[in-house]
Order: sequence, then C-alpha cells, then structure tokens
Amino acid sequence: MMLYELSEGYLLAAEPLRKRLRELRQSLKACEDALDRAQLRHEIAYLSGILTQCRELAELTAHYYERGFYRNEKYTL
Repeated sequence: MMLYELSEGYLLAAEPLRKRLRELRQSLKACEDALDRAQLRHEIAYLSGILTQCRELAELTAHYYERGFYRNEKYTL
C-alpha cells in the first residue's frame, strides 16, 4: 500500500467526525445547563483535534512523494 492510498482512509474517517461535530454544536446551541454545556464544549474540542489531524494526515499522505510539497513539521522526524 502506498501512502497516497492511505489519504482516502483519513478522509473517510473524517466524515463521521464532521457529522458528530455538527450534531454537538447544534446541541450546544440548544443546551441551557452549564454542566452539560461544559461537557459538550470539551467533546467538541477533543473531536476537533482529531478531525484536524485526519485532515493534516490526509494532505500529507496524498502529496508525500511530490517534489516541493511542504510537509507539516508535526509529522516529520
């Protein structure tokens, strides 16, 4: 398996995260309890980080072998 083939998997994994984040943000707008709002914000922050990583890794693996492609410093040794 080549790295560019992995990028599709990262994009597929990101889709349910996007949907869940959309649901959580809607719930946050409707929520009135302070404790529940805090928990929703925490989950949104956590899933947002995972979604960001999925996007970054999809980009990295899709273009890894291209000359001149800027590689994110977080994912280099």
